[in-house]
Amino acid sequence: MSRHSLPPVRTRTIDSPVGPLFLAASGAGLHAVEFEVHRHPVARGDDWCEGDHAVLDAAERQLGEYFAGSRRRFELPLAAAGTPFQRQVWDALTRIPYGATASYAALAAMIGRPTAVRAVGAANGRNPLSIVVPCHRVIGADGTLTGFGGGLPTKEFLLALEGALPRQLAMA
Repeated sequence: MSRHSLPPVRTRTIDSPVGPLFLAASGAGLHAVEFEVHRHPVARGDDWCEGDHAVLDAAERQLGEYFAGSRRRFELPLAAAGTPFQRQVWDALTRIPYGATASYAALAAMIGRPTAVRAVGAANGRNPLSIVVPCHRVIGADGTLTGFGGGLPTKEFLLALEGALPRQLAMA
């Protein structure tokens, strides 16, 4: 491998309670966790191919534990490609605790950019690591479920799994 080439990216698709999930990883970490229909799929390089990788094994195991209710926090090396602003938003998403939600305005405040609510929403929507980087925990300021790359039924399922459905939805 030349010093300018990147490690190859290995992929696999796994079954989950929310449908098939596409995973991609390399020695740099986890690049993607995508739903079968994903609004903003990660660009695939020529070096992406189906195969085995330890990070894929760990991601599959930890996602299984999450869906079984025994994992509340993922411990995986992350290698999401994005702008510095997007990565700042995605990092903030990882700080929203399991079982909790935050509004887009609260997320903007978390990164010290309280007036950047729309930009935060756009970065949230481009999160390439669904579930692992919990963009599903971001809801509207009024407590309603707002757009989600995996669809609102999936968002509702994930929040219910975590016991984090907004009060008015949980009572419906």
